[in-house]
Amino acid sequence: MPQPSLYQRVQKIDDQAHAALLPSNNALATALSHALSNSDVKGLPPITVSPLQGQYLAIQAQLISARRVLEIGTLGGYSTIWFASTGASVTSLEINPHHRDVAVENVRQAGYDDSVDIILGDALETLPKLAAAAKKDGRQKFDLVLIDADWALQYEYITWAVQLVRPGGCIYLDNAVRAALERDANVSETETLFAKVGRLAGVQATVVSVLSSQKGHQGEMFDGFLLAIVKG
Repeated sequence: MPQPSLYQRVQKIDDQAHAALLPSNNALATALSHALSNSDVKGLPPITVSPLQGQYLAIQAQLISARRVLEIGTLGGYSTIWFASTGASVTSLEINPHHRDVAVENVRQAGYDDSVDIILGDALETLPKLAAAAKKDGRQKFDLVLIDADWALQYEYITWAVQLVRPGGCIYLDNAVRAALERDANVSETETLFAKVGRLAGVQATVVSVLSSQKGHQGEMFDGFLLAIVKG
């Protein structure tokens, strides 16, 4: 009998973890399922975080007692709902009007519209405004920033996130490993994303590689994220 492939084994582990660890029979599970199905019906690309990754983000938010979360890249609001389920208020930035509208629908259906603000526009235009507003009125900084947007702009997003996160807060950069594989192959070692993040003052970061069957095929099962803490 042929042995299962690595992808098939990863898929089996994912299935077991989904069944054992994820919410399955409560309001949150219903809201998350609706967000995925509605996003699919409305034609959004299937590139959201995985269910297990969403739960990881919710756990991370609770570990640092996050009250204010910033997302760069909303898509259909799936990760937004995970964050809001922890009791945090969420500010989410989305450049695509259709994606933003679908996310608003999904968040409202989940019952979190009072604690979520989805801002339409280019994040690189919105982030300076958020930083200026915080400096002007002394608004509390964010506890956690999720970056799940344009891979080509990951470093720019990180530099803004460092300014917007409180000391002791964290930054989660999704797709850090896949982006490095595809973007940094021909970049000098001193100019890779990881090298540049390593030179940021007051930032301690690591990279965690991940195997997942989320994308549905073997070609994209290897990825990983960058997690950083801002020391102040």
